[in-house]
Amino acid sequence: MRILELKQKEVINSCTCKSLGCPVDVEFDSCSGQITQLIIPGPGKFCSFLGRDSEYCIPWKCIRQIGEDIILVEIQEEHCLKKL
Repeated sequence: MRILELKQKEVINSCTCKSLGCPVDVEFDSCSGQITQLIIPGPGKFCSFLGRDSEYCIPWKCIRQIGEDIILVEIQEEHCLKKL
């Protein structure tokens, strides 16, 4: 699978059944070449009009399944939400 294909899939938190959005970036270990995290934009400030000041950093170990259209993750959202 290419990163472009990965970025077109919707990420769903299986703990809350909530959509987190689609990945915009990945983080990888430059020594091993393995993907370590998916980066997803966080919730908007005010109805998504004023931009975003946070992002979800989903560790690869929290990904439970990658399907044709979605990526199922199991996370506690407050632990993965990082301020920019």
